[in-house]
Amino acid sequence: MAVRAVRGAVQLERDDAGHMDEQVGALLTAILERNDLAADDLISIWFTATPDLHSDFPAAAARKLGPGFADVPLICAQELDIEGAMPRVVRVLAHIESDRPRADIAHVYLGAAAALRKDIAQ
Repeated sequence: MAVRAVRGAVQLERDDAGHMDEQVGALLTAILERNDLAADDLISIWFTATPDLHSDFPAAAARKLGPGFADVPLICAQELDIEGAMPRVVRVLAHIESDRPRADIAHVYLGAAAALRKDIAQ
């Protein structure tokens, strides 16, 4: 089994903890489904959030997805504050165990965040 990395992002409509829970949950669920993964396949997840998001930690949303996320190491960081960057974005870098070749990993960019990485968004 190889270690692979999966990228993803979602743009929130507003800075609200409940909305962040929904959107981050949808992003992580899509990453798992599109890559045929279970929570046991996750090694760790890095989250970044743009500086305009203050309502909650994206990792808190992941923990609410169930007991499978209880022992996955999660960390949050603030995204660089670049002028003109897309606002209210949560990004994910998940390290996984998978037999899939790197070229077959499905990176997931939901909604308007698909514009961030048109080269790898599926």
